[in-house]
Amino acid sequence: MRHSNFVRYFLLLHVLLFTLARAGSVFARPLIAPDAPLNEEVLRVPVSTAPLVRLVVTLYMPSGAGPYPLAVINHGSYFDPPRAPRISDNFAAYYFLSRGYAVAMPMLRGYAGSDGQWTPHGCDIIATGLDAARDIRATIDYLKHVPGIDPSRIVVAGKSIGGWNTLVLGTLDVSDIKGLISFAGAMKESDCKTPDATLISSAAQLGAHTKIRSIWFFGDNDQIFATPTWRGMFQHYTAAGGPAELVAFGTFLNDAHAIFASGEGLRSWVPKLDQFLAKIGMPNDEVHPEYLPSPPPPVTHFADVNDLTSVPYLDQAQLALYRAFLAAPLPRAIAIGLGGAAVASGGFDSAVAAMDQCWKQATYCQLYAIDSDVVWPRQPAEPQPTRFAALADAARVPYMNERGRMAYKQFLALRRPRAFAVAQDGGYAAASGTDPITEALASCSQGRPGCELYAVDGDIVWPEHH
Repeated sequence: MRHSNFVRYFLLLHVLLFTLARAGSVFARPLIAPDAPLNEEVLRVPVSTAPLVRLVVTLYMPSGAGPYPLAVINHGSYFDPPRAPRISDNFAAYYFLSRGYAVAMPMLRGYAGSDGQWTPHGCDIIATGLDAARDIRATIDYLKHVPGIDPSRIVVAGKSIGGWNTLVLGTLDVSDIKGLISFAGAMKESDCKTPDATLISSAAQLGAHTKIRSIWFFGDNDQIFATPTWRGMFQHYTAAGGPAELVAFGTFLNDAHAIFASGEGLRSWVPKLDQFLAKIGMPNDEVHPEYLPSPPPPVTHFADVNDLTSVPYLDQAQLALYRAFLAAPLPRAIAIGLGGAAVASGGFDSAVAAMDQCWKQATYCQLYAIDSDVVWPRQPAEPQPTRFAALADAARVPYMNERGRMAYKQFLALRRPRAFAVAQDGGYAAASGTDPITEALASCSQGRPGCELYAVDGDIVWPEHH
């Protein structure tokens, strides 16, 4: 995350917490990892003997019986290499774990405890990539002898500079590697006066010396690599003979370069990567779904996500929490129950975090919205909406006298979930709460025949040809 983005997020988080504290509501702590065993082991892998250089390599193993295919994931750059996080862009690792792979994440020289120093070669970005690629090659040779790893099934992936290093690896002896995966893979060297043109011409050189298949992922609002640059890279790479396919996924939030660090981005790249793995004869079935966020419930169109008047249960003071949800960065979720609500933003699975926190303070909790979609379900007993009348048109409510029409207008001010029932003799009943349909019908039916639902939440459900 760049410094400016971090500052903006830090300030936004403090505004959210201040707002929620005043409202007495809860901002749930994000889940930072899946609730599944990572079986983590931190290795120091020798990649050079003269002088001795050992890289820090984090190894994850899935649950179940091995041997496992291996995915090696190469990280991007960091402004302070010694203090770089040992694990970053976790969702690529979680994806491969969910497909039954062992996952190895080596750190570049000088990064997060690895020996030596990673030294760029100015405009010669192929030479820079080759330094890293040789270390990746040595790391793979070491990992092939680790118990539980299948040395015949290996893929290599990387993001940003790690993706570039992965593509450069393809020019070496990689007969034991099935495929390469480049997540926004490229590099810009500040000492180079023509970084974009250098990237394009260098990609052509890689393509001319690569026989292994690769897949490239890029977005149009990548804040580091412009669309004409990565399209030019891909065109020259493949024109020179490099076997590759491009997934251009369009825009992603504020920066497509961040798609692989966010659970929100999974739906954009997982299906395409599944297809690529199948093409190269590697496992692609989800055998351990617990390593990925749970699939979101379907969008219900219960209300527009920005419509505060439709939010169930919450009073005016508690709606500050919903406003905070709308201001929170994606991925985000809000769960609402009778007596409280909770918001979660970021992390591994914001929906699970929001639901867990909601149930600690409220009852009847359900997810109301995820990201920018409302997923609150319609009431199970609600009839299908009709076009009998506009919701606010009290004059169209059947059987009503003036007093009944006034009661209907008061119904429209009730918090959701809500229901309004009418009887043939002019009787009526309104209810709001956990089971308003049953309550409204039961109240209306006391001594009155023929009670039926007229409106539920924001829908008219009275038959058009009654």
